[in-house]
Amino acid sequence: MTDPQAISTKVDEHQWQPKIIAFLCNWCSYAGADLAGVSRLQYPSTVRVIRVMCSGRMNPSFVIRAFQDGADGVMVAGCHPGDCHYIQGNLYARRRYALLAGVFDFLGIERDRFLMSWVSASEGGRFAGLVTELTERVRALGPQTQLSGRKHATG
Repeated sequence: MTDPQAISTKVDEHQWQPKIIAFLCNWCSYAGADLAGVSRLQYPSTVRVIRVMCSGRMNPSFVIRAFQDGADGVMVAGCHPGDCHYIQGNLYARRRYALLAGVFDFLGIERDRFLMSWVSASEGGRFAGLVTELTERVRALGPQTQLSGRKHATG
């Protein structure tokens, strides 16, 4: 006979899809995500987009909070350096998120669960590629349980 718990664990592993939160700059990255959708580019439906005015105005605690609220991965995307509509906002963001990597280590969150990148309004394909890349990295890591309070499936 087959162990019912082992069967349900195998089913859960195949049904689990990572939950990815993407904080996107209003002027470039959000428009790039919109272009990916309008162009009907294929990318995983695991991403939930939150539009922010500038990646540089986003508090890094939002990333930690996303993990606390159950996100398995977080993406922050802004304008390319030199193209920020708020002059230097993306440069401030780059510095903040470089420091945030040390906080991830302290909290026990794998760095591969986070992605910071630049996406312009004309780079819908790049956005789709980044979402696919992050989804695959997070899927390989499994559910994020360090901050969310979820338990790993055993089997």
